[in-house]
Amino acid sequence: MTKPTRRHVLGIYGERLAADYLISIGYEVIERNWRCSFGEIDLIARDKDRWVFVEVKTRNAAGFGEPLEAITEEKLARLRKLVGEWCRLRQVAGVQVRIDAVSVLVNQGHVKLEHLKQIF
Repeated sequence: MTKPTRRHVLGIYGERLAADYLISIGYEVIERNWRCSFGEIDLIARDKDRWVFVEVKTRNAAGFGEPLEAITEEKLARLRKLVGEWCRLRQVAGVQVRIDAVSVLVNQGHVKLEHLKQIF
């Protein structure tokens, strides 16, 4: 087994912080890192009667831009396709869905978390 890179470890840390945050505001996290041939959804949660599919972007400094700047139109299109595939495979129909993003910026021991709802 290969040793995880710093980037991978940082991503896992950011996803854990994002999940903990969502739970703290009343969401129920259903799945983490769901994968299919199209890609991966970081977090899948329930917010009352709505399914929420969450893209988590984590950075360790603002040198490469803010984390949410990494969510391009291409990434959003792939996320919509992934949501459709997840719903199809789980036979989930006629429910409200939303795609959110959580930005985690770690800088000199400080963490700044930002949650954007309905990003498309």
